[in-house]
Amino acid sequence: MQDLDLVIFDLAGTTVEDHGEVPSAFTAALAEYDIRVTPGQMNAVRGSSKRQALLHLIPAGPGQRRLAEEVYASFRAHLAQRYASQGVRPVPGAALTFRLLREHHVRVALNTGFDRETTGVLLEALGWNEGTVDAVVCGDDVTQGRPAPYMIFRAMEVTGASTVHAVANVGDTTLDLQAGYNAGVRWNVGVLTGAHDRRSLEGAPHTHVLSSVAEVARLWMPE
Repeated sequence: MQDLDLVIFDLAGTTVEDHGEVPSAFTAALAEYDIRVTPGQMNAVRGSSKRQALLHLIPAGPGQRRLAEEVYASFRAHLAQRYASQGVRPVPGAALTFRLLREHHVRVALNTGFDRETTGVLLEALGWNEGTVDAVVCGDDVTQGRPAPYMIFRAMEVTGASTVHAVANVGDTTLDLQAGYNAGVRWNVGVLTGAHDRRSLEGAPHTHVLSSVAEVARLWMPE
């Protein structure tokens, strides 16, 4: 693994099981304000910063940003309720993958379109403490979320990775892969455990499409 310094993983759908909690919470929150969205509209913003997603889904006009903040607060409440009632589970093999990489002196970071507070609740429910990964980057840590590359660059900055040529990006959405491409990472890996199917991921910039995060370490540690 001498050419690999850092692997950056998305959360929901990539390392955390996704059973539609996020789009369901979005739809419920928007419906409270009589805003209806189609499944196609929702699918198009999967992987983006949640606040940015709302600005795409809420009609433009006076008070759009104020309304977006109100809907976002409702979204967080709906999401917390869904996670509390249904539980939060890691994708099988995620924690083992983190451990294998770190045992081989590869740093591991998580990035997500969730805000810091929501991310903290999610990580606590998973039992992933400060020693599980080397860094966590959230949507409110940067000025612009995916497909902009800034969350990737922020993870590099926090972990001390100095070149994108030694960085891998892993996610379950086309926006994850577009962000990896925009960052110029050497490995840009899609996984099929989340929002987008193989056809969608293979239509985005990528180096690999794998069944799940459990296969990621094998790219550098073949059996």
